[in-house]
Amino acid sequence: MRVSVIIPTLNAGAWIVPLLESLRTQSRRPDEVLVVDSDSADGTAALARQHGARVLTLRRECFDHGGTRDWALRQSCGDIVFFLTQDALPADDRYVERLLTPFEDLRVSAASGRQLPRPEARLYVKAVQAYRYPAQSRVWDAADADALGLRAFHLSDACAAYRRSAYEAVGGFVTSLPTNEDMLIASAFLKDGWRLAYCAEATVLHSHSFTFRQEYLRNRQVGRFLARYASRLGSSGELGEGMRMARAVSLQLLRDGHVMECAAFALNCAARLLGSRAGRRDEARRQRGQSRAYEG
Repeated sequence: MRVSVIIPTLNAGAWIVPLLESLRTQSRRPDEVLVVDSDSADGTAALARQHGARVLTLRRECFDHGGTRDWALRQSCGDIVFFLTQDALPADDRYVERLLTPFEDLRVSAASGRQLPRPEARLYVKAVQAYRYPAQSRVWDAADADALGLRAFHLSDACAAYRRSAYEAVGGFVTSLPTNEDMLIASAFLKDGWRLAYCAEATVLHSHSFTFRQEYLRNRQVGRFLARYASRLGSSGELGEGMRMARAVSLQLLRDGHVMECAAFALNCAARLLGSRAGRRDEARRQRGQSRAYEG
């Protein structure tokens, strides 16, 4: 079984060498590593080539979360194709080996790993990631979707792997997609009768320290996405899942005596909520405009 790893990059000079070195020293080394670089200005492409990666390049304005990954996957050789973001660093030398394990079940179409916060991450970021990426692995299918809600589409291309035959069977990523291509293909896998897996033993270091403005803008984009694809994702459960996460994280922070971090987390949640609602309004306006244009 051949294994490919695809890494989209943009000005990844600070990240790419440690990441490629980590892949080179894995217990199960990938058969190929593809770096897809979007006109980096810091020498990312040259560094990637120097460290053994095959480099594909495209203009920065042409990058698309779904389309670019689809393009790269179709140029790769792997029977199992891994995706990593440039700032997701395998936590040990068995990441690839462990994320391959779920594919021993021939019904598993895709698997994602556990994202551990970086040591410098804020306490509330660490608590959020502990909630989102628990220590217990699981496998699920369409029969579990109602009980799981949006968690049924838990598949993160920060650290995920795909069975090529399953990917091609469902038509691949939706192109012209600015965010959440992983959730959308997860819904396609479940609809087509495949299973998904979360492998907690396959770990990467990956976390963000977004400002409140960045969190708002990010969730505005996600809100548009969830509203546009509500029929496929059942995204009415978004608020409920968000509330469960907010409650669990807040209680944990308070139990640990981190009152100020709890207050900062409350502001972060407000930014998420406001952004999501704004995104949903954006999509509603877009749909009304399309409807009027059609009627005209």
